[in-house]
Amino acid sequence: MTVLHVFDMDGTLLRGSSASLQIAAATGTVDQVAALEAAFMAGEIDTVGFARGVRRLWHALTVELVAAVYAGSPWLSGIREVCADIRARGERSAVITMSPDFFARLLLEEGVDEVVASRFPAVPFATPVDPAGILTPADKVRVVEELLARHGLPRSRCVAYGDSISDAPLFAHLGGNTVAVNADAHVAHLAAVAYAGDDLLGAYALGRALVDGPTLTPQPPTA
Repeated sequence: MTVLHVFDMDGTLLRGSSASLQIAAATGTVDQVAALEAAFMAGEIDTVGFARGVRRLWHALTVELVAAVYAGSPWLSGIREVCADIRARGERSAVITMSPDFFARLLLEEGVDEVVASRFPAVPFATPVDPAGILTPADKVRVVEELLARHGLPRSRCVAYGDSISDAPLFAHLGGNTVAVNADAHVAHLAAVAYAGDDLLGAYALGRALVDGPTLTPQPPTA
């Protein structure tokens, strides 16, 4: 493997939404989840507090409902094609997200090689949230370094794709190999390049250029 491609999920692969908001819409808990998200952004709760909050709200969640929500979510197009191209090149794709693993791991069916997400109890919930399993933005840096070490890759052979403040620590850590995807101001200034649109293939093309270098156009011979 020569390159590791790391994708955020909420706001990146899922345009303009998150797993939590999609599940909230299906369970009638939009206002409550929005309040939890606002509290998190304001620093009033951390990722563990958020996880505990949604676990209480989603006590009736089922595997079947999660699958239906996933299928109906606003995913960027081209995810399968991008993952297939990465794999065909002998490279590896990973999704790292603070969202619940019971939702994020469905991306494995799209061809993502590895998903690292916050560990929740199995659906339907019968046990409490384990704080040790809930990720923070800083954990994205840790996970990437662990993946690079496992595959024997230098940091220069990793490209990250993200959209918001949760991606800022990783973008700052990686420096030049970063692609802002429909991003907000928290990461736009940190990214090497930016993509706006509905097709992951467009963002991936920018990421490829970062790790492959520019493609030289043949010049006609001089007289």
